Amino acid sequence: MNANQAEIRALHVLSWLAGNEELLPVFMGATGVGVDDLREQAGDSAFLGSVLDFLMVDDAWVIQYCDSAELPYEIVMQARMALPGGQDRNWT
Repeated sequence: MNANQAEIRALHVLSWLAGNEELLPVFMGATGVGVDDLREQAGDSAFLGSVLDFLMVDDAWVIQYCDSAELPYEIVMQARMALPGGQDRNWT
């Protein structure tokens, strides 16, 4: 997966989060972003990496997203690895 594909996937995750009434407030509380920040930072690849980091905090969230998008579960990790800072992660 290249960086452009990863950004597109992360934008899909952000969109999914925005439509998730239970998870969006958790994301906003954990990151400290407001609604305006979501719009402003959606084009920032580092922010998009943090969106994927947040999703990967809980396997159940990854499963929910991937099942809703009919994607393999590893796609989120692959996208994260293609964004800034993703190569530096310890995936163990």
